[in-house]
Amino acid sequence: MIPDKPVRRSQADRRAETRAKLLEAARDLFIEIGFAETPTPEIVRRAGVTRGALYHHFADKADLFRVLVEEEAKAVSVHIDRETRDVPDPEQAMIIGSNAFFEAMLVPGRVRLLLEEAPAILGHHDAVALTRANGSEELRDGLTRALPGHSPQHIDALTNLLSAAFDRAALEIAYGGDRVTYTEAMLHLVSDVLDGS
Repeated sequence: MIPDKPVRRSQADRRAETRAKLLEAARDLFIEIGFAETPTPEIVRRAGVTRGALYHHFADKADLFRVLVEEEAKAVSVHIDRETRDVPDPEQAMIIGSNAFFEAMLVPGRVRLLLEEAPAILGHHDAVALTRANGSEELRDGLTRALPGHSPQHIDALTNLLSAAFDRAALEIAYGGDRVTYTEAMLHLVSDVLDGS
């Protein structure tokens, strides 16, 4: 019997695998010891790839961090969207979306990456822009649907203020705060905003 030929992976598959290994290794290290304390040789060693592979996929460690944080923020956004996309009632969608945010932020290390490391490494403006593109947009859309007739400036302000409250609650939960208490408090806050329209 002739043995099957091994399946040859494409160059694109190998590149994607290398990139994924680098992101996974970097994620673990950034969570364990922080961005500043993570040397690029250790990322490469943990990923089991060459230093050249790192610089083939990313300009530098900061670029690797930015891509990783974008992926984390996108995962939050996708989870919220998946949970709320078929909910026709805007107020119910806001409540479900609020719970979905906290669920998504329970992924180990995500709070540290998005809410602690990102502002410190990327700066406030870039970190806010990143989360606005991947997460806060769902909140803004929900507020726009739930509060028809409000000006875009008012919706933007509410989005920024509620986003800050959600982030603070996620930080508190990550560091031992009672999830039920903070989730209920945020839902109460969201309900007050919607009822005060």
